[in-house]
Amino acid sequence: MNTKAAFQKRLALSCGFLLLAGCQTSASKVVLSDEEYFDRVMLAPAILPADLTNTGCLSLNNDDDAKDYKTASQVNYQQANWQSRVAADWLYFADPLQPGKLLLIDYQVKGGQLAYRYLSDGSHNELYEPWSSSKIQAFTGALSRVRQAYPELGATAFAGDTALADLISSINSYEAFGKADGNSNAIASYFVNVAGREYLRGLFNEGWLKLQDQRLLFNGAYGSEQFTPSDDYWHNPINKEFAAKVDRYTASSDDPGYLGYRCDSCGLTGNKAMTTLAQAEWLKRLVSHQREPITQMPNLQSSDVDVLLNGTGHTDQHAKVGGMMVGISHIVTNALANVIAPNDSRSAKEVLDTATNGQWRVWQKIGWGPSETRSTTETVMLAHVCLGNYQGGREFTFSVQQSIGGADEANLPKVGKQMQQKLQHAFTKLLDSRIQ
Repeated sequence: MNTKAAFQKRLALSCGFLLLAGCQTSASKVVLSDEEYFDRVMLAPAILPADLTNTGCLSLNNDDDAKDYKTASQVNYQQANWQSRVAADWLYFADPLQPGKLLLIDYQVKGGQLAYRYLSDGSHNELYEPWSSSKIQAFTGALSRVRQAYPELGATAFAGDTALADLISSINSYEAFGKADGNSNAIASYFVNVAGREYLRGLFNEGWLKLQDQRLLFNGAYGSEQFTPSDDYWHNPINKEFAAKVDRYTASSDDPGYLGYRCDSCGLTGNKAMTTLAQAEWLKRLVSHQREPITQMPNLQSSDVDVLLNGTGHTDQHAKVGGMMVGISHIVTNALANVIAPNDSRSAKEVLDTATNGQWRVWQKIGWGPSETRSTTETVMLAHVCLGNYQGGREFTFSVQQSIGGADEANLPKVGKQMQQKLQHAFTKLLDSRIQ
């Protein structure tokens, strides 16, 4: 995703001119040209909730009669073919007028335990290229690998003199953050080369998710550049005695697990082929880490998830939060606000703050690009949403992919608008289903 020039242009413009969702007028309520939509919605910096006191989601109301949801113990995620045992409606969002791919995992509390239902449009097993949305998977996979060897070193550590919290925040914001330079692709490639591609790919199957889908790949990179820390050690900032040399591949092609984009076994979806089910399940298990011990990522600790989501421990003096909380784009927040308060003149931030008493959360990572291989232009969003105090508390994880014909960067705003429309349609059906 090449965003540097667009960011410079966007940052030079004032809030009053831009009609951003975080400003006084919501961009979702006015008709924007394609260029305006790209700059003011897709590239827009994240809006933040009024109340940042809690780093997680507010507790959901308990509903012992939630028959459409199953707990982790009912599903038994440790055994293969768990997809056939979950509470699911795989065609819940099916609509010929809403193209794209969507898998949403809705949360409920049942008998004091988290419970889930899986809702899709029938595309949950279809492969696609995740683009930059998979970078948070590279980050957490690297943490899992490092903690395996050095349990005392996790996301609160520094790589050389740079906080990992700064690095993950820079990955999501595409801007300089603390000591991280804003080169999202280079930073993400560093984490892939720390984790190793076969380790990352293994997490989809026997290593963690147990999806038993050998088509899933995590064998590429995010360009040729790679972040280089000031030294090869990860340092524990609390206890200086805890430091270790963290090996990495100096070039992606040095990794025996590296595959070229058009490798013989890769197909048109390239060397990082994923599905909405694979991506959403990965994020769902991260977000529920503390609440759902039996599905935790191997070796990961709660503090690692906190850094991923909120950038806790970052060194940027001008930022309230970091991590996925500062992921760019207003697509999700606009879609939520338009569903919660249709035809409302308030900004998305005002709508969400009012509906939840400031207790909403959107942790997100977007990716996009034109594909010459597939002759398409695509965008992908991986996100977790919490709407505290709304309908007794709503919480869900989703992965969505949109694609239109023609490999052209000029098509990016068109596919972004299509994604917002698909999400508004899905959120309307999801949130209306709880209203009695």
